[in-house]
Amino acid sequence: MPPRPRIVMLAGPGLSTVLMYNGLRDTCDIVAVVLEEKPSSRNMIKHRAKTLGWGTTLGQLAFIVYSRWLGVRSSPRVRHLLDRYELDDAPLPSHAVTKVVSANRREVIQLLKKLAPDAVVVNGTRILSGKLLGSIDAPFINTHMGITPAYRGVHGGYWALAMDDRRHCGVTVHMVDEGVDTGGVLYQSTIDIEDKDNFATYPIHQIAKAIPMMQTALNDAAQRRLAPHASEGPSQQWYHPTLFFYLKQRLRNGIK
Repeated sequence: MPPRPRIVMLAGPGLSTVLMYNGLRDTCDIVAVVLEEKPSSRNMIKHRAKTLGWGTTLGQLAFIVYSRWLGVRSSPRVRHLLDRYELDDAPLPSHAVTKVVSANRREVIQLLKKLAPDAVVVNGTRILSGKLLGSIDAPFINTHMGITPAYRGVHGGYWALAMDDRRHCGVTVHMVDEGVDTGGVLYQSTIDIEDKDNFATYPIHQIAKAIPMMQTALNDAAQRRLAPHASEGPSQQWYHPTLFFYLKQRLRNGIK
């Protein structure tokens, strides 16, 4: 029987990190969880405004406020899906967590070199630097909540539905490079959604599909048999929808 993969998780705070940790702990030796602080909202707003304009940015901020309300309202459905998929949302054990300001800090590189894992599982971090990615001889593997390259960025499952492209509503496990979800694809899967689902519940379907794929990818990494392939087809980076766009899609097309 092959040895269990030794991994480090490099993650941001949130439910998906908790679910991924608990989904991997029975099949992997998780030697550390490096948890970075949430990036500055002010800097994010400035960057979005510069890239997309203030009108779009303000519309996105309005949607973010709405989506938080939607998340609270959808909590019973989320609970139902967690139970259906047997996903464990128990908190991260404090003894396993190292908190840092940014995943790209020097102390993270030093920790990775010291621990020498078989692979680094990336989940919900900011864009990682080339210096960090090249610091150890181990792959960095990410879960992206969308099918790449068509739905890079954020909320790929929602955007596939909004674009009437249900066959690309899914999740990708891929290698990490310095781009936004542009690394070589390891595994992909589509998800099945129901009328009760919405923007807040799509990610539960996605993480349920992602965890087994990540387990397989980590076993591949430990046995030095990873086989990433280049993303094919049109490539686009997506951001949050504006509140106006979301409500229009919901009323006209039933995309929740």
